[in-house]
Amino acid sequence: MRILLLGAGMMGRAIAYDLSKRKELKEIILADRDPKRAKKITDWLRDRRVVPRRLDVSARRAVRETMEGCDVAISAVPYFFNLSLAEAAVESGVHFCDLGGNTRIVAAELALSEKAKKADVTLIPDCGLAPGLVNILATAAIEGIKEIDSVKIRVGGLPQRPHPPLDYQIVFSTHGLLNEYLEEATVIRDGRLAEIPSLDGLEEISFPPPYENLEAFYTSGGSSTLPQTLSGRVKELDYKTIRYRGHLEKVKAMVELGFFDEEPRLIDGTKVVPRELTVHLLNEHLTFDEPDVVLLRVTARGRQEGRTQEVRYQMIDHYDEKTGLSAMMRTTGFPIAQIAFMLATGRIAARGALPQESCVPTKEFLEGMRERGLTIERSVVEQ
Repeated sequence: MRILLLGAGMMGRAIAYDLSKRKELKEIILADRDPKRAKKITDWLRDRRVVPRRLDVSARRAVRETMEGCDVAISAVPYFFNLSLAEAAVESGVHFCDLGGNTRIVAAELALSEKAKKADVTLIPDCGLAPGLVNILATAAIEGIKEIDSVKIRVGGLPQRPHPPLDYQIVFSTHGLLNEYLEEATVIRDGRLAEIPSLDGLEEISFPPPYENLEAFYTSGGSSTLPQTLSGRVKELDYKTIRYRGHLEKVKAMVELGFFDEEPRLIDGTKVVPRELTVHLLNEHLTFDEPDVVLLRVTARGRQEGRTQEVRYQMIDHYDEKTGLSAMMRTTGFPIAQIAFMLATGRIAARGALPQESCVPTKEFLEGMRERGLTIERSVVEQ
């Protein structure tokens, strides 16, 4: 089996690490437009099966030629390349999965379903942490619950030691982060799909010490296709991002002052886009390269045989000193590597362009996460 991994950034590093632990794979091609970045990872892994290659993912013909002969292609490049890469995968007859990042692009990928079926391939977008892992956990949580009242998803990537003023550090694309804060969130209310403003719905949330008395609020995109998939089956569903207390108030002030605006301002004869300047400053001041933590809680409530049942999945994952992989890298990279492996080995048999919550076998997927050291605790309370 041969897997093509596109992108040798932070997430690409975690994915390559995971894939290198799977002895069934014959070759893992790690492609990046900067061959030095790819070689740095292959040198770190010291695995002859992991082969670096120079590739510009915007070069469609070169992408197709590289995909040919592979069983699965994984995208760990910026989200705006994913539609073109998914189309190239269909043309090359190769299974494909990506980390998502934009709901409109994901919708366009899912629209390729008939073409994917004809090519006998499977396209699965949004296979990271959130969306990704949380979608599959939500699916696992509602299995066996006959009448589902609510599904609540709470996730956050945080520095273990918060730094003012925002008590946050950059752990993935800053542009993607701002999209989550600015775009509307899709939820289910009273059994119907609804769009609501992000940066609203503030609530308190606590995990075991030292992660107590945190806050959570609505953001966009974290559940991706899950509301549409569960519409008509669930009365209430929402997704909130976890942060240290006080973060939301400061971000809302930045929004109101125009720091995230995309309309250029003329300053001393120079056009300045506030959002671009803000991204630059956030990257400059919030990149600490310090140990992080990912907090996750997925809760489903409903009724089964006359009893109220609550199923909860919870995960607290920390930076791994041994591998140098951050918690965000682990919890984003390991899920997509597992899905790619299940595609390569035929464990995911459905064809077309599909949301992961509708085609990934939950039991085998979660077993794979446990084997990779992600401790996801499940609890059930009946009344």
